Amino acid sequence: MRPGGALLNVMHDLAQSGMTMVVVTHEMAFAKGVSDRAIFMDDGVILEEGSPRQLFSHPVHDRTRAFLSRYLDDRA
Repeated sequence: MRPGGALLNVMHDLAQSGMTMVVVTHEMAFAKGVSDRAIFMDDGVILEEGSPRQLFSHPVHDRTRAFLSRYLDDRA
């Protein structure tokens, strides 16, 4: 198990049970898998927000695309 994996598993289980959480993370696969709303911030400014499908599959801003390309192999 990777470091932090146990915590991500607990958070995943809580999300699946319907708990509302605000999570700030660089774990993009986790965020994509459990969120119902995603926000991408850069330097304290919200660049874009929307559904995970929209944000991860069709990011509008170059900065968002560049960031996601480092963390996700498959943005579909």
